[in-house]
Amino acid sequence: MAELVEYTAVGRRKESIARVRLRVGNGKIKINKRTFDDYFPRETHRIIASKPLEIVGLTDKFNVLVTMTGGGVSGQAGALRHGIARALVKSDEGLRIALKKAGFLTRDPRAKERKKYGQKRARKNFQFSKR
Repeated sequence: MAELVEYTAVGRRKESIARVRLRVGNGKIKINKRTFDDYFPRETHRIIASKPLEIVGLTDKFNVLVTMTGGGVSGQAGALRHGIARALVKSDEGLRIALKKAGFLTRDPRAKERKKYGQKRARKNFQFSKR
């Protein structure tokens, strides 16, 4: 019996976490037991998420199984992109150069700034009255 090769990685963006498993297959992507098109109805999110596979030219070589938690749709697409890129590097170290150049291996540190006390939001203050 053939041995099932699987590469795992975790991708993060904002509050989203994507646990990615890459298996040799025909290019299907399943997220939380749903199809890729069903999970990301917007085309831009699908493009963002599948970009690492396109760049290295392995769109139809791997099946991607993802467990996604937290955040919103945009953050989840970014987390998936990060996770797929990391898993691809585990599968073949030679892909690191192309993925690093595209910026997919860097974890995007931008997150929501916390609200401060005595203020309306993170930076917005209450209206100041001199008199």
